[in-house]
Amino acid sequence: MEFDGKKVLITGAASGIGRATAIHFAAAGAQVTIGDINAAGLEETAGMMAASPNVVPYDASDFDSCRALVAAAATDGLDVLCNISGMMKWGPSLDFSVEDFEQVMKVNTTSIFVLCQAALPHLIESKGNIVNTASAAALQGIAYTIAYSASKHAVAAITKGLAIEFAAKGVRINAICPGHVDTPLAATPPPQNDDVDWSLVMRNSPKLLDGMCDPADVAEMFAFLASDRARKVTGALFSIDGGQVAG
Repeated sequence: MEFDGKKVLITGAASGIGRATAIHFAAAGAQVTIGDINAAGLEETAGMMAASPNVVPYDASDFDSCRALVAAAATDGLDVLCNISGMMKWGPSLDFSVEDFEQVMKVNTTSIFVLCQAALPHLIESKGNIVNTASAAALQGIAYTIAYSASKHAVAAITKGLAIEFAAKGVRINAICPGHVDTPLAATPPPQNDDVDWSLVMRNSPKLLDGMCDPADVAEMFAFLASDRARKVTGALFSIDGGQVAG
């Protein structure tokens, strides 16, 4: 199988894209560590996987917890880091609190840097790779999601900058930019606010018929980018969005 013997760390694995990605890598033979703040969700994911994973609850807003997760996953080395954990808060920008903005950045951006920083020494040793999760919101302006969009633009910048810095050390670093995916995160209730212009929201809808992605669609992209099939790919942002950012 494609990932036989490979050691893979997947964050955000309690649901959605992270769960689908964990299931995919385990079915392909990987030795998987799954992390999330939702311990019960991690156990549910573990029960769906072809092989028992290393289950490590962690808090993305606690950077010592992020480092401990990497240490637990890399006791016998590490080949792949899939950064999938994230959060979304949205609403009219005039009402959006600075505290919420900072929380989104901490969870969606700073934790990604901390996890990459902790994993890179192991990945240099294994000539491994990182696949981050950016978003369609990293590639276009989306109203009412300014904090989320800023956090995902930053993930794109982290991905490209680290890819340049570590290419000569044999480490590839890429990011996926999902559009609307059928996940609990995407089901976050919209703000009940008269200031929301829904025509601005809907301009960012997928263009394909049945354009919403299934988490398994995105998991396939994680596996491709982490595999030797993508051995010449680094510093790239891959859209999977049903045509959301096409125009």
